[in-house]
Amino acid sequence: MLRRIAPLLLPFVWVACGGGTPPAESPAPKTEPTSEEPEKKPEAPAASEEKKAPPAPVELTLEAKSGSKLAGKAKLEAVEGGVKVSIEVSGVSAGAHGAHVHEKGDCSSADGKSAGDHFNPGGHQHGMPPGETRHLGDLGNLDVQKNGEGKLEITIVGANLEADDPHSFLGRAIIIHEKKDDGGQPTGNAGGRIGCGVIKR
Repeated sequence: MLRRIAPLLLPFVWVACGGGTPPAESPAPKTEPTSEEPEKKPEAPAASEEKKAPPAPVELTLEAKSGSKLAGKAKLEAVEGGVKVSIEVSGVSAGAHGAHVHEKGDCSSADGKSAGDHFNPGGHQHGMPPGETRHLGDLGNLDVQKNGEGKLEITIVGANLEADDPHSFLGRAIIIHEKKDDGGQPTGNAGGRIGCGVIKR
């Protein structure tokens, strides 16, 4: 008889002893699907958005023209908003000598006239830098000392060294004149062409 009653008394004995309800096993935590997407790496900028490198500087030799004894060189560098032109000459009479960028990159003639007229893509009147009304190729004057040496350094705003650009100095020529450019019309009354150099890579 006790064997039959014993199983029925066990729950009451557990409670009486302060055991309480046997703890149920905790279910394993569920892994909730995350709504966050994996971190994306920043995309590389498109080639068109990358900053374009400036064109390389151009250096050239100035040839003597019209029977002069001129020797010289020039360097053109792309800078913010324009082109920096640096010219050095020797073997030239003391005083001011007009300097211009001419429209054609051709120094083949003995008098330098194969370089054509002043480079003037804007169709302006001749003038002296830094005035706004002038040819883009108007560089002003070199100051030559008694020893026959002279320099000119000027930045021409609006010019560039890009290939096939209408305002580019590439494919043009630098001309040095026998006299001072006085700013007069149509080309400054600077006389003959005593030096020429083609602006090319």
